[in-house]
Amino acid sequence: MSAQLNRQLLRLSALLQIERRARHAARNELSFVMANETAGVMPYQQAAVWVGDARGRIDALSGVAVADLAAPYGQWLSRLCAELAGGPAGAEPRAVTAEEVPAAIGRDWAEHLAPHALWVPLVAPGDQLVGALLFARAEPWAEADRHLLAHLADAYAHAWLLAHARRPRLKRRGAVWRKAALAALLALVVGAGAFPVRQSVLAPAEVVPRTPVLVRAPFDGVVDKVTVTPNQSVGAGQPLATLDTAQLRSKLKVAQKAREVTQTEYQQATQLAVFDPKAKAKLAILQGHLEQQAAEIAYLQSLLDRATLTAPAAGVAVFDDPNDWIGRPVTQGERIMIVANPADVDLEIRLPVGDAIPLDEHAEVAFFLNVAPDAPMRATLQSGSYRAQTMPDGVVAYKLKAGFNGTGDTPRLGFKGTAKVYGETAPLALWILRRPIATARQWLTF
Repeated sequence: MSAQLNRQLLRLSALLQIERRARHAARNELSFVMANETAGVMPYQQAAVWVGDARGRIDALSGVAVADLAAPYGQWLSRLCAELAGGPAGAEPRAVTAEEVPAAIGRDWAEHLAPHALWVPLVAPGDQLVGALLFARAEPWAEADRHLLAHLADAYAHAWLLAHARRPRLKRRGAVWRKAALAALLALVVGAGAFPVRQSVLAPAEVVPRTPVLVRAPFDGVVDKVTVTPNQSVGAGQPLATLDTAQLRSKLKVAQKAREVTQTEYQQATQLAVFDPKAKAKLAILQGHLEQQAAEIAYLQSLLDRATLTAPAAGVAVFDDPNDWIGRPVTQGERIMIVANPADVDLEIRLPVGDAIPLDEHAEVAFFLNVAPDAPMRATLQSGSYRAQTMPDGVVAYKLKAGFNGTGDTPRLGFKGTAKVYGETAPLALWILRRPIATARQWLTF
């Protein structure tokens, strides 16, 4: 008697544990618990969890983690459960054998299922059928087994409602909140994209003279020496550089000697012209040679006088390293340096073609010096080149000129930095997507 009581107590304890396990199981675990852990209170060989009515599906099978419903066993068991779910309604478990089902299903019973099966409906409050459990074993089912499984099925039905009814509502509520948050975020992004902002673009810039005076080579030659240093203050007429005059002096001496010879011939022809008519006719030719040679000597002398390049006006000498010029051949008209007024400067901006934006006349410019990036200088756009040019660094860009507004100190010639040029007002989305749109148009060729 004591051993039988212990077995009953152990069975009752297992029943309570499986009920507690079912109530705390997650939604994706409950079917597995019902199909496999029920064996702790009731022995069986096979079990299946059916979800829904006759049009439902198998959610779990005993002994496997994932039910393969495409296999022959899964397909046959699905037809059997659909047939049983569409049978007589009721909340009580009922035993099922191969003789009680249609012949198309019953003839394969021995191949797929144990002889004695028990169909246990899962009925929620209000007689709502949520599913069923199918157990099969070799021994017949006793009345006590049915009562126990009916009690357990009631607990399973409540656990099913807890896992599949309340949680989906919470999930749906969360999904609604997520959709609302996503819609609000989308509206915020669209609203921000339509917000008007002032377009601007950054480009390299340099301080250049406004009205520079060019110092050019007066003739083809070689630079002999440079007498000033870069950015040195010079006065009007001050020597800046000298070209080599050795070749010019040689030409001048040859021209002078040729003139002396022609002068001698002219004097002899003058003396003979009294008696010789031919000598008299030669005087006009010799006179023309003398005038030509005199002009050549005067021209060579003027070149020698200009071999020393002087400052055409007061200012600073703007050029590169003097050592780059000494001994360098130059052609007539080639620029050697410029003389500029350090107080009369402009800002030259090289705007790359890829960054070009529509610019208004007299657009605002902020210039950030490389030596003082924390103190921007204000300028106003004055002009821009009609065509883009290839810059020394290989970038194709437009040249823009801007004048400083006259507030504060004038930056020194040659200072470089970054200019921020402000353009028209446009939506924020266009300002952000300007470069991608331009790239896409180039790729799509429209």
